[in-house]
Amino acid sequence: MELMIVGVNYRTAPVDIREQLAFAEEDLQRAMQTLNKHESITENIVLSTCNRTEIYVVANCFESGERAVTAFLSAWFSLPLETFERYLFIKSNDAMVRHLLTVTSGIDSMVLGETQILGQIRQNFLHAQSIGTTSKIFNRLFKEAITFAKKVHRTTNIASNAVSIAYAAVQLMNQTVHQLQEKEIVMLGAGEMGELALKNLRALGAKRITVINRTHETAENLARQYGVIAKPLETLKNTLVKADVLVSSTASTEVMIDVNMMKEVMMLRQQQPIHLFDIAVPRDIDENIRQLQHVSVYDIDHLQHIVDANLAEREKAAVEIRDMIDVEVLHFTKWLKTKHVFPTIEAVTNKGKAIQQKTLQSMYNKMPNLTEREKEILDKHTQSIVNQILKDAIHTMKDVVQTDPPEASLRLIQQLFGVEQDVAAEEATDQFIELTSETLGEEQKESPFEICK
Repeated sequence: MELMIVGVNYRTAPVDIREQLAFAEEDLQRAMQTLNKHESITENIVLSTCNRTEIYVVANCFESGERAVTAFLSAWFSLPLETFERYLFIKSNDAMVRHLLTVTSGIDSMVLGETQILGQIRQNFLHAQSIGTTSKIFNRLFKEAITFAKKVHRTTNIASNAVSIAYAAVQLMNQTVHQLQEKEIVMLGAGEMGELALKNLRALGAKRITVINRTHETAENLARQYGVIAKPLETLKNTLVKADVLVSSTASTEVMIDVNMMKEVMMLRQQQPIHLFDIAVPRDIDENIRQLQHVSVYDIDHLQHIVDANLAEREKAAVEIRDMIDVEVLHFTKWLKTKHVFPTIEAVTNKGKAIQQKTLQSMYNKMPNLTEREKEILDKHTQSIVNQILKDAIHTMKDVVQTDPPEASLRLIQQLFGVEQDVAAEEATDQFIELTSETLGEEQKESPFEICK
């Protein structure tokens, strides 16, 4: 058995290759079902985003797993293998588990510490489980990887500091503008940067926002999406008269707000202070406006300082998380090596309990006048006898699974205790772990993989 990942990401392949190997969202379930039909693949989950296509599998062996996945990619996308083979990366076992934990925690993302990838993995995992392409190993591994990622985002600084210019601008606004939520804010520009700034402002609770754009229809669409208002570009000067904050992010090659316009605005607003945040490149705001009284101007250089400082904090957190990942990999490897013995241990333990209970009932029938206290004493001591008899046997079973392969030794133990059928039934019912959105939201105080001490 081999745990493997085969894929491409932004580190290994250019965007034109990633585009050719990107799965449409509506095709993901069918793709996973198709791959799982291969005789070498017992479990699989496909992750496909703009920055990565990664296929996680449990395979019979490394060679057959690699052949199965690469042939599947070639057939699915109708691409000759040689067009993308050199861009693939392949990892197995501990390296695969470490990669998954690195990706879910956000420290393998293009934007260090971003959380969107965690939601995508969680969603794909739930889809895979619902259609039966995961079983015991991936059900446990992905559930605990998601739990681990939630824990590191909660307990480290990996996602707590802004590393995008737009978010840094909002962070700086919140620090420099008192009661930002109650201020009149003008958004000049309705592109990607402007939308991200608007989204973060709304998340902070800002409500009095006006979107202005050279194409009014685009401004209206964005304003409607976020529940704010839109105005045409020709109203910019008058709108600034009543504003407390401006965020400018147009793609213009010329200055949008020159010093003369701003002098008129300041005269009309009777020199009331105003904060201007210019996150455009080239800049939208005339640099001479800095000389005006009561006007605070922040451009991308101010914000880059914040981004750099925050990125340094995230990088410190990433070092801490990598140490945590090393521990999690060891725990999962320990579980993986011992998982084969659990059904046998449970079957032997249950048989011991059943014999004890049957013997007790026989004793109760032959001694009907026993008091409840006497029954408790008999129950306690007979259970102790069973536990002492099984103790060494259970330790031996745990040692057996460290051998390679352990199957023959386990079968012998099952035959000695007469539990072959019980083990088969236990393994059949232990293939599916019920995982829901609530389950995946549970917090764990201890390492999720530390289940066998």
